[in-house]
Amino acid sequence: MAIGFQVSFDAHDPAALGAFWAVALKYVEQPPPPGFDTWPDALRAFGFSEEEIEGGAAYALVDPEGKGPRLFFQKVPEGKTAKNRVHLDVNVTAPLRGEGGDPEAARAAVDEHAARLVEAGATKVRAYSKHGEYWVTLQDPEGNELCVQ
Repeated sequence: MAIGFQVSFDAHDPAALGAFWAVALKYVEQPPPPGFDTWPDALRAFGFSEEEIEGGAAYALVDPEGKGPRLFFQKVPEGKTAKNRVHLDVNVTAPLRGEGGDPEAARAAVDEHAARLVEAGATKVRAYSKHGEYWVTLQDPEGNELCVQ
């Protein structure tokens, strides 16, 4: 049996970065744990200080269908200093690329989603077309690389 995992992001503004990734992946904010009406209530019960709660120390997203990994955004003081060694590929074209798929429809889906992410705060780096594949490289609002394919 596979071991579950989450993807963690260091961030200056966890909630804002999480909001971007919610658009990118069609994820939702993780609901508070059972027995709590809000995250601040849960965090107080877990021993977090008011400063940590009000300062937005963390934010989490989940796949509404429960299939994908949890995304966790944690506040850190330092900025990004180098290219990511790992990045997420956002696969919007999987149903369009299979046998008998429509490459033009796949390319349009990539461009449409990349444009949506630019509107949400991403920066377009470059579009690629290589070996029968098409993808767009972006940077999220805090400079983390990602690809839409």
